Parts: sequence; structure tokens; C-alpha cells
Amino acid sequence: MDANPGILALVGGGEWQEGCTFDAEFLAASGTDEVLVLPTAGAYEHPEHLVARAGEWFAPLGGRVEGLMVVTRADAENDGAAAIMRKARLIYLAGSSPMHVRSVLKGSAVWDAMVAAWNDGAVIVGSSGAAMALTDPMVDARGGGLTIGLGLVSGVAVVPHFGDIGEDGHGEKLHRSVLLAPADTPVVGIPERTALIRDPAGTWRSAGEQPVAVFLNGAPAADGLAALPA
Repeated sequence: MDANPGILALVGGGEWQEGCTFDAEFLAASGTDEVLVLPTAGAYEHPEHLVARAGEWFAPLGGRVEGLMVVTRADAENDGAAAIMRKARLIYLAGSSPMHVRSVLKGSAVWDAMVAAWNDGAVIVGSSGAAMALTDPMVDARGGGLTIGLGLVSGVAVVPHFGDIGEDGHGEKLHRSVLLAPADTPVVGIPERTALIRDPAGTWRSAGEQPVAVFLNGAPAADGLAALPA
């Protein structure tokens, strides 16, 4: 079967809050009222709280949330969890640790099922650290260097919480990411409550509270979002 990917959205954090108007669009695009929340990147931060918060947010939008509690590698290799993932039409990854979600999911049965679901038209949304992990290369949140990510999309890296002085007070990590990116590989700074969206045709746009910032070859990209790979 030919791949026909659905929407992919990378959110800069602050998910499921006032201003995240794009979530209604994602729910409508999924063709269902079911939202599958994967809190893997928040495994050490009470992941059940992420699922509960998602439920409170999506209920007024007409959505019903189910949590898929894949927090260890053994969970990610579980056939039952993979089967649930494969049937999902709106998949929302959340949590702050890109390194953990990468370690748990990369090459696993659940990851393969997620990729298959996306290639079959499912909507995938990643926020904060989970958004970072979905690209390849992936920004290492510890210092801003680049490393290997999950690679749902390649040739672009993202920095969430863009402009948040609590995350990167002097912009040092962002500066490092921009300078260390391979030639012609854009790095996108995504503010909280803002989504960088790849539509099924491969074009990019943003939605939400603030604009995104695109950097290419060490400087702001003159073409903005047009610099991103299709």
C-alpha cells in the first residue's frame, strides 16, 4: 500500500492550554473523536497526569482521550500496545524528555505501528521534548548539540519553548544548535502554544500563539518556512 501520511504537528510546549486552537483542527482531520496520548517523554513526571490533562482539554472539543502507557522499552515491544497504536487516528506524544522517548521507542513494535498509522493518514502531534525526538537530527536538550532522533521527518531539527527565558535564558543552547546543524539543515524555534505543521502534501505552516523562527546555515532563513524539506 502506498504511503499517504497524515498531518504531522510539532508543538513548542504548553500543550492543552488556552491558545492551542490547532487541536480542534487536528481532531477534525483525524475523522474520529478518539485521541491516543502517548506520555512516554514524561515517564518520570507522573505520565498519568498528562493523560488526565489531555482529557480535560479535549472533552469540550468533543474528543475522548485514551492513554497508552508506554514508558519502558518492554512496554514499547508489547504486541497489544502496538495493535492499539496501529488503529489510532490521532496520536499525541507529550513530555519533556526527548532522550527517554527516543530510547524507549526507536526500532520498537509501537514505533513501527505509529509510523504505519501515520503513513495510512493518522494525525501525529508531538509536544515539547516529544516534538524534538520526532525529527532527525534531534536537538539534545541537555546542551543544544545535535544527535540522532526518531526520524519521522528528516532534514530538520526543532527547539521547543522558543523564547522562554526559563528554558534557555541567554539563548546559548539555541545558538549552539543553529551553529552545529549540518549544512542546509534548518533548525526551527517553536514557542509554547504554537505548532509547526506539516500537511499531507509536504508543505509546512505554523499555527497558534506566536510565529516560529527558522534558522539555516547559522543565520535566520530568508525563505522562512519555505526552507524546510518537503
